[in-house]
Amino acid sequence: MDTILLQLIPFFAIIGLGYAAGVTKIFPPEATAALSKFVFFFALSAMLFRFAANLSLSEIFDVPFITAYLSGTMLIYLIATAIAMIRRKGMQEAAIEAQCAVIGNVGFLGIPVFIILLGPQSIGPVMLALAVDLILFSSLVVILITAGGGDRMTAAVFKKVAFSLFKNPMVVSITCGIVWSFFNIPIPKPMNDFLDILGAAAAPGALFAIGASLADKSAGQVKVASWLSFCKLVLHPAAVAFFALYVFDVAPYAAAVMIALAALPVAGNVYIIAQHYNVAPQRASAAILISTILSIITLTVILKYVMSF
Repeated sequence: MDTILLQLIPFFAIIGLGYAAGVTKIFPPEATAALSKFVFFFALSAMLFRFAANLSLSEIFDVPFITAYLSGTMLIYLIATAIAMIRRKGMQEAAIEAQCAVIGNVGFLGIPVFIILLGPQSIGPVMLALAVDLILFSSLVVILITAGGGDRMTAAVFKKVAFSLFKNPMVVSITCGIVWSFFNIPIPKPMNDFLDILGAAAAPGALFAIGASLADKSAGQVKVASWLSFCKLVLHPAAVAFFALYVFDVAPYAAAVMIALAALPVAGNVYIIAQHYNVAPQRASAAILISTILSIITLTVILKYVMSF
């Protein structure tokens, strides 16, 4: 059996365990929500802060990386939007479909997998990609849904978008870690041990939460969800690979992390946004379920490819 697949099996086995716990109601939706909050607000934040605080700014800020990732992601975003418009979907539904096509499960799946398979040094490129996803595309989808609903784009709307970014624990933890690193402050051992222990819960907790959350996802609207999964798992990594390797000359290791990031399945927060605004939630749900299942194969293939760089 392929060695990369063997390395991925434990990660997807934990997702499967969470799914089984969710389906059998041993782990009800309320427990899944609580576990997700613990991972999101505490464990993952501790991990991100610790890694960011130990990085230098030169390791984090990489203009060719940002440009290549943004270019490839925007290309697929526009393609998914155009296909939705051709199918006579409105701006709101097109925004959700485009979000499904480019926003991967970086926080709950990418970070745990890449730190182990690609090494702790992958956290710098991961943070850059997260910044693009969270600051640009997470804001863009809210703006497009608001505009598509006929609401005026007032200062209050932009204030709400900005405030939601400042409340995001991943944004806060990364920012605080970078500031800590900028001032070159050593992390005291008790604090470092605290962050290490708490951060260690992020990987198993996040993977289990992914599986448990899939238990209430529907595979309805298979045709559209399959198209969006194809965008996310195949077209997105292909697009960023083209820009990283042939246009902007991104360093090989950073390009490898970027391509692997683009190959991640659709993020769960896309469904949360779709459900909150009541815009195509079943379509987003199906895309998350189908892309997560298919990513067992596609992520294995792409990781094998990028680990040869």
